[in-house]
Amino acid sequence: MIMAYSDWYHQLVSHFKLNDEHTPVQGSGIRIRNTVFISEPSQLNDGNFNDLSIKENYNFSYPVFIPESPDSKKVILLLHGLNERNWNKYLTWAYSLASDTGSYVVLFPISFHINRSPGSWKDVRLMQDFVKVRSSNIGHDKMSTFANVALSNRLTEDPLRFFVSGCQTSEDIIRLVLSIKNGDHPLIPTDSSINLFAYSIGAFLAEIMMIGNPQGIFTSSKLFILCGGSVFSNMNGTSRLIMDRLAFDSLFSFYLNDFEDSIRTNRRLNDFFNQSPLGVAFRSMIDFGRYRIFRQEKIRTLSGQINSIALKNDKVIPAEGIMATLGFGRKHPAVEVLDFPYQYTHENPFPILSPPYDSLVNEAFTQVFSRAARFLS
Repeated sequence: MIMAYSDWYHQLVSHFKLNDEHTPVQGSGIRIRNTVFISEPSQLNDGNFNDLSIKENYNFSYPVFIPESPDSKKVILLLHGLNERNWNKYLTWAYSLASDTGSYVVLFPISFHINRSPGSWKDVRLMQDFVKVRSSNIGHDKMSTFANVALSNRLTEDPLRFFVSGCQTSEDIIRLVLSIKNGDHPLIPTDSSINLFAYSIGAFLAEIMMIGNPQGIFTSSKLFILCGGSVFSNMNGTSRLIMDRLAFDSLFSFYLNDFEDSIRTNRRLNDFFNQSPLGVAFRSMIDFGRYRIFRQEKIRTLSGQINSIALKNDKVIPAEGIMATLGFGRKHPAVEVLDFPYQYTHENPFPILSPPYDSLVNEAFTQVFSRAARFLS
């Protein structure tokens, strides 16, 4: 009997541990190896954020799904969503991609996410105390929860953290990809091809990296997007699992109203955002009107390399913004809008449900990931 999505989910979540160096996936020839990575502080972090003291962000491990044929020279880099604190949701995604494409699948954590964040940020009791403090300072917000209060506090305090975190992650990814291409990776064969599967804010980062294409490392890469792909101005990050209303309003106001002024008054930022391909790419992905011709030309050039699935009921990154950003309209095959016959959200497109709805989730998962596998194979 072929195991369904929900069965693989329970098995992988119950067996995978970040502290274990090696995890065999029972019922398959796939293995998971946790690999150590040492990150450097972002070139644009001047130390004012007190983030340099968070040691977890600079010394961490990331899981690599090793396919049945370890001689495979195909890699898929999987980028996750905002405010994730564990890999549970993504283990089945990575297993499916490794199994169906024969690729190594690398789950790489965004700066200050997953195991790159202090364990205290996942402490329910401690975070509930922070929710109370935040509520006493800003007033009651039903979107402020123990799950999002750490990120909400950080982004409200300084919205530039959103960019600096992405910048550090992109620098890490460049080093990771170059280590593969140069034969320095401990697991992945030399000069393997690199493709990307990106979800939510991970898609935002992936698009910027594909547009900027630092050192030409993504010239031949393909990018498959799930629930992402829009410019920032068409996103709504307010969610009990992502950030509260004040945090998103602060973030939105800064990048739509104040960001360009902050660039002009900071020499280091000015140099980066005017001279670095990643800096220009980031600016072009903030709003439809910024660097519009540049963004559209780049995306048009990448049209055969990007495929996206949006969800009809996605409130965080709505389908309309994704289609408008990619610029191909509703009939273009690069963007497909799906609607599943069960209750889903942006944050949880494939919930674990009881019968008879579990079969519907299994079918939806297969529908999405079979398309991703075909595109990325």
